[in-house]
Amino acid sequence: MKRIILYLFLMSGISAFAQSYNIATYRVFGPEHPGQYKHPAAITQLQNGDLYIAYYGGSGEYGDDTAVYGSHLPVGKTQWTPPEIIANTPNRGEGNPVVWQAPDGKVWLFYVNRYGDTWSNARVKVKISEDGAESWSDSFMLNFQEGTMVRGQPIVLNNGDYLLPMYYETGGDREKTAATTSSYFMRYNPKTKEWTETNRIKSPTGNLQAQVVQISDDYLVAYIRRAGDFLPTDHGYMLRSESRDGGYTWSDAVETEFKNPNSAVDFIKLQNGHLLLVYNDNMNDRTPLTVAVSTDNDKTWPHKRDIAGGDNSFAYPYAIQTKDGKIHIIYTTNRRTTIMHAVFDEYAIIGTPPEL
Repeated sequence: MKRIILYLFLMSGISAFAQSYNIATYRVFGPEHPGQYKHPAAITQLQNGDLYIAYYGGSGEYGDDTAVYGSHLPVGKTQWTPPEIIANTPNRGEGNPVVWQAPDGKVWLFYVNRYGDTWSNARVKVKISEDGAESWSDSFMLNFQEGTMVRGQPIVLNNGDYLLPMYYETGGDREKTAATTSSYFMRYNPKTKEWTETNRIKSPTGNLQAQVVQISDDYLVAYIRRAGDFLPTDHGYMLRSESRDGGYTWSDAVETEFKNPNSAVDFIKLQNGHLLLVYNDNMNDRTPLTVAVSTDNDKTWPHKRDIAGGDNSFAYPYAIQTKDGKIHIIYTTNRRTTIMHAVFDEYAIIGTPPEL
């Protein structure tokens, strides 16, 4: 009987399984939309099912006219709402937004605010929405240390705390970071409303923008962008750190098998427990954009597929899995003027259909 069903599946040109292998890619916003420079962007699913994107844009990466913009994709719609400014500090540049809806319904907007010529002069500010990202609170400072930045979404730990990836960028040079650049996390207790810092993750040439998953109550893993410069290299690899005490303390970062051109990565845990990593599989260029899946808690990564490639850059991937199981990845391209949105099932990467 199973052989007959499998035969029908193979012969059907409109099989739902075959369709699930597709990766649908959409252009969200281009240079014609507000904030011509758009890099990077973040995405979250709201409790009502809508998707929400935040990005920072303006005349350029270091423009003092940059602001954070937000946009909704209502359930059942195919058109994003026109981008609206949701954070803008007069005479100071904004950067890297992270938008995330917490289990209690509050939507958090973390974003970078630049106080000088480089990101080593930055700090992180926060706004909160109580109405599904329709309106936002006044901003407040999360961390006053100069050089503090944010890039990746928080996770909810098994004990209910939130763990927010942070990093400390040093060096004062727009073309490279110093070896003291380091990743860490800020931990939030929603009962006491207190934030605390973890230790800094060290590595020989520095690291930044850690992305984290929790494997068990005690064991967490982070994959991390390498720091340094952007010169050609034959030794550019993604880094990895782990915690054995529930995310309170972290090991020094070590090199992995994954190439990294000094570019952001993303790393999430899927609903079935599998791990998904998005990165540029190249030591020097931000192409291609590759998705890898581990089905054995980070022991092996046999499943990989490029979702974007060619003579362009595909940078700052940001991944979520929505309630319906779909994986959504947004990234920037076309010289940081365009936000793209890829949607697919896990089977598009691992190539194994559900049980028949």
